[in-house]
Amino acid sequence: MKKSVSVEWKVRACGVLLAVTMAAGMTACGSKPGDNGSTQGTVQESVQTQTDGVFADGSELGEGNTEFALTVTDKEGTESSFTIHTDKENVGDALTQIGMIAGEEGDYGLYVKTVNGVTADYDVDQTYWAFYINGEYASTGVDATSVTAGDTYSFKVEK
Repeated sequence: MKKSVSVEWKVRACGVLLAVTMAAGMTACGSKPGDNGSTQGTVQESVQTQTDGVFADGSELGEGNTEFALTVTDKEGTESSFTIHTDKENVGDALTQIGMIAGEEGDYGLYVKTVNGVTADYDVDQTYWAFYINGEYASTGVDATSVTAGDTYSFKVEK
């Protein structure tokens, strides 16, 4: 009889542990204080990332009322497209906020070295990320380019 009590206790303990784990998981997925759960007018940041932190082709990213398209062409010529939602004033801030781009501040603004997890380093292999606006090579840096709804911005690795 002592053995059946021990087994019954283990089953109950596992049940309690499972219930606590499920409650903690549901709490972590809950809404923020003051949030009524509505996502009308905004798009929640995408969780469609690959294991290495790269956003998947076709992802909708960010939050905000202004939407623009972003195309990224890597060293191999592989093109990925994204829809970005933001309330930021410039493209650089919008893309930095969601983790799409990273770089170094220079005399002329942000020098973009990494886009969607791919690094182009001119000092290593003479490649760099070229920035385009509506298919035309940009005359302004990414952090000096105002966000315009409906525009298409692109980054391409060039040599």
